[in-house]
Amino acid sequence: MDVFVARQAIFDRARRLYGYELLFRSSAESNKFDGTDSVSATTQVIANSLLSIGLENIVCGKKMFVNFDRTLLMSGFHSMLPRQDLVLEILETVEPDPELLAVCRALCEQGYTIALDDFVRHPRLEPLTQIARVIKVDMRVTSKEEQERILRIYRPRGIVMLAEKVETREEFDWAQLAGYDLFQGYFFTRPVVVRGRQIPAAKLTCIMLLREMQQPELDFKRLRELISKDVSLSYKLLRYVNSVLFQRAAEIHSINHALAELGESNIRSWIALAALPELAKNKPGELVTHSLVRGHFCQRLAQLSGIQEHHLAFLMGLFSLLDALIDLPLNEALVQAGVAPAISGALLGTSREDDAFRNVYRLACSYETGEWDAVENVAEKLKIKTSELSESYAETTVWAHQLMHPTAQRQFAP
Repeated sequence: MDVFVARQAIFDRARRLYGYELLFRSSAESNKFDGTDSVSATTQVIANSLLSIGLENIVCGKKMFVNFDRTLLMSGFHSMLPRQDLVLEILETVEPDPELLAVCRALCEQGYTIALDDFVRHPRLEPLTQIARVIKVDMRVTSKEEQERILRIYRPRGIVMLAEKVETREEFDWAQLAGYDLFQGYFFTRPVVVRGRQIPAAKLTCIMLLREMQQPELDFKRLRELISKDVSLSYKLLRYVNSVLFQRAAEIHSINHALAELGESNIRSWIALAALPELAKNKPGELVTHSLVRGHFCQRLAQLSGIQEHHLAFLMGLFSLLDALIDLPLNEALVQAGVAPAISGALLGTSREDDAFRNVYRLACSYETGEWDAVENVAEKLKIKTSELSESYAETTVWAHQLMHPTAQRQFAP
């Protein structure tokens, strides 16, 4: 399957290439934004750039400008990209409240560059101008008088001023004389779509990777076996470990070496980025979200009930919709996934009536459907207070929302 990223060049005053803005494109034929929400668009730009096409083939060692909205800024997703090359473009829709400003200051201290996209002077944006190192001004919507005021105010502070949507020679000449440092627009080049080839990964392998990811300690041998069986995942792992993100002196060519070099934290981040988009492909996003919500909720119920192997309850909830996700009857899907008998018995209704896992699953399903008499009855069997259920479910839905945008690597493991 082909994947696409568009890049539009950014030039300095001598018309030398400075960097590229990376843009989401759904196909080679449509060289314009198709309305995909900002989180999904940026996530796909990063995933396609990093895992399928390769940053070195897209930005060629130059700066990369990538749009970040509030959700992505707060998530830590920027850590997937090399800080020395990344410019985080804060969208004009982002509200600069104290929490967001604190995150932006921390990013600057870590060496990241902040840019303000489609900048318009407004008192609420002043705190951000104290942090940003680049300000982008749209020449199509900002009058020349206002542009001159913006340049007079912010350029003396050492902020790099970028004129975007420069479409004619006259506009470029005027922008140079006015004092802009960088330039972007159709006068130089339209966005160029870069194509990469992505081989679809087996959904079952992705499910099994997610299962391994939930273990308290990763089984590197098992991970190697799973990844080695799938060409797409093998390619993505080697592409990731050899990316400019890690700046390795020598290229890594084996799955074993890649896993050893990455370590547990980076492996968990990679699994989330590589497996979840494949799992959700061609399926309603709500189906995957529902599986994750149920999995996390089942684990929380098992913890409240004092069940020692509560991680199995997470897998039980996650796999309860496995038949719909991978288009196999549930009993066959569970066998192929190598699911523990305790889980399959609870899901298929073959375990004993008083089985703890079976009752956890019944309680989760009853709570979802609002069967309150059943909820009270099963909660009593599990020694769970009904007052604890609503808070646990609310926590679960927040967690699943973060995960489904692949923006919450730190919170992934329940």
